[in-house]
Order: sequence, then C-alpha cells, then structure tokens
Amino acid sequence: MKIIKDTKMKKTTLVFLLLLISNKIYSQNIYSKAYGNSSNKAIIYLHGGPGYNSTNFEKITAKKLSKNGFYVIVYDRRGEGRSIDKNALFKFKESFNDLNAIYKKFNIKSASLIGHSFGGIIATLYAEKHPKKVKTLLLVGTPIIMQETFLTIIDSSKKIYIKNKDKLNLKYIQQLQKMDTASIAYSSYSFKHAMLNGFYYPKQITREAINLYSKFKTDSLLLKYGAKMTYEAVTGFWKNEKYTTLDITKNLKQVLNNKILVFGLYGKDDGLFSKNQITKIRHLIGNHNLKYISNCSHNFFIDQRSLFIKALTKWIN
Repeated sequence: MKIIKDTKMKKTTLVFLLLLISNKIYSQNIYSKAYGNSSNKAIIYLHGGPGYNSTNFEKITAKKLSKNGFYVIVYDRRGEGRSIDKNALFKFKESFNDLNAIYKKFNIKSASLIGHSFGGIIATLYAEKHPKKVKTLLLVGTPIIMQETFLTIIDSSKKIYIKNKDKLNLKYIQQLQKMDTASIAYSSYSFKHAMLNGFYYPKQITREAINLYSKFKTDSLLLKYGAKMTYEAVTGFWKNEKYTTLDITKNLKQVLNNKILVFGLYGKDDGLFSKNQITKIRHLIGNHNLKYISNCSHNFFIDQRSLFIKALTKWIN
C-alpha cells in the first residue's frame, strides 16, 4: 500500500511541476509593462504586425490613457520587438497562452482588449476562445478580410501610378496582380506599395500629432524600436497560420454573439481600407460602434490621440 501511495504522490508532484514550468515558459522572455492604478479598469494593448511591437503605443499613449481611469498594460508578442525568443513558434495558440500569462502576471480576471491592425485579429480570436476574459474588444485599423486589404492597396496604388504616369511602378503592379495572392511575397509587395504611397500617414496632420511624431526623433526607445520589424514573425505566422488569407468575419460574429461589446476606430486616410470595407465593418459591429475619422490614418492613437482616449473613456465601462 505504501508503494501505491508514493507512486500517486510522485505523479501529483510531477503534474504540479509541469504546470509551474508551463507557466514559467509562457511568462518568460515576454516584455510587458503596466501604467496606472491596478484597481482601475484593465486594458491590454495588442500591437500590430506580424513583426512589430508596442513601443509606439506605450511611449505615446499608454501613460496618458492611464490618467483617464484605466490600468493600461502593454506587451510585445513572443519573438517580436523586445520579447526576444529564438524558439518562438509564431502560432495563435502560443499567442493565446502568452496573453493568458499576462492576465496572470498582472492578476487580471477580465480586461478590455485594444487590438491594433494584426493585433486586432489576435484579439478577436482570443475573445472568441476566452469570452469570459474579455469585457470589451476595440479594433483599431484592423483588417477583417486580409485579401480585401491587399486589393484596396493595389487598386489605390494603381490609380496613383496612372495619374503620375509612373510606368515603372505600373509594371510592378501588373506583376503583383499575377502573383499567388496567398503568398508572403504578394502581401509583402502590397504593403511596400502602401508605404511608398503614404497610406500609413494622414494627409493633413493635426498640431497634436505633429508634436507626438516629433518624439520619434528624440526618444531613444522610439528611435530603436519605433520602426523595427521582426521578419521571423512575418514568415512564421504566414507559414503556421496563413494570415494573408484570414477572414475573421465569422469569428467576430461569434464574439458579438457572446455578448462582448465590440467597437472600431478607423482613419479616413488609412489606405489599407476602402469605404466599402468600412461599411462592412460598420454593419458587423453596429453603426454607432464605429468611428471613421478625418485627418487620421493607420496609427489612430497617434494621429488623433485625444479622440482615441475620448472614445475609450466613453465605450469602456
């Protein structure tokens, strides 16, 4: 009888140790930081990408947002930005496990999620999987159907090149249109044309945004990470999750069915979205739950920081 008892104890101890090791694995190497009072309403920011980081939001908006009655948490996904991990898998399951570890680290049972761009995709999928952990889902410049975003970029770029009689770039667009639309090359070249044509920046920048963007020339952290790209994440998420062909419409509908409040913030100067795409998103989440703002592009929390904070203060209860 003693042998049986010892065996059970060993098994129990082994399971306990494995759980401890698992939690340690999911929390180590993950950069995270909190702003504000932990007793306030919790907000977790999920950065864009794949391959970027939370530095821009952290240095420009996180602290300011926390002063409006929020407990704001930022983190870089595993293998991206400051969360260096050569063994990162770049899978959604890994992203969910790491986010669960963030909840545990900061002792949060439920939080509102801000998902910027690709981060909005991960936030939506996480909210679908863990509805009890998400109070509010805020999508900021988040593509719902990735292939529509590529088509928008290509169509808009083509019009610019025709207007400017840019034969060389028109030739590149023609080559791009013949490529496999699911390939990483197709998405990468599409985004390069978006950058070339200024699709990530507002046409008329506000005085507030001018002051905020000036920090990118003086702040050491923004100089180092503000435009840093982790290319392993780009290829990793493409290989493992085929993110270039993602359509999260059904996932978003399920999140809404789970009674999670969903809001959207999109800029009228964001060249990644056509008016038709915005209309579709508006119909999905509700007409009054989406703000489509002028003098604003992809980085809503910089281009229109005051309106960003005002919207969150109204929406997140």
